[in-house]
Formats: sequence, structure tokens, C-alpha cells
Amino acid sequence: MNTASEVLVIIVSSVLALFLVVLIVAMVYVVKILKQLRRITEQAETVADSVASAANTFEKAASPLAVLKLIGNIVEQTTKFRKRKD
Repeated sequence: MNTASEVLVIIVSSVLALFLVVLIVAMVYVVKILKQLRRITEQAETVADSVASAANTFEKAASPLAVLKLIGNIVEQTTKFRKRKD
């Protein structure tokens, strides 16, 4: 091999080694970011579950209150009707 080809081989191999190091460092950061995203999504799922549970509780509590309000309205209407009748 002549000197020009040896120089080119050295340059290409050093550039490839540099890209390999940069790629390894980038992959380490990507893995760290993916772990953080996984933790964030788990927390978001936990929050969504708790909100759904709270909404379900409010829904269950609202049904008896609606029935009581309906009964109260019926009683109120009947008392008004009796007052008008007398």
C-alpha cells in the first residue's frame, strides 16, 4: 500500500471510531430518556385510575342524591297543590 491509501484508511477508521463512540453515548441517553418516559406514563396511568375511581364514586353518590331530590320535588309540589286547593 502506498502512503496515500494508508492515510485514507487511517482517516476513515478514525472517523468511524469517532461515530461509534458518539453513537454509544447517544444510545445511553436514549435509554435514560425512555426510562423516564416509562416512569411518567406509569404515573399518568396511576393518576388516570384515581380520577376514574373518584368519578365513579361521585357517580354512585349522585344517583341517591338525585332520587332524594326528585322525592323532595314531588313532596314540594303536592304541598303547593294542597295549599292552592284549600
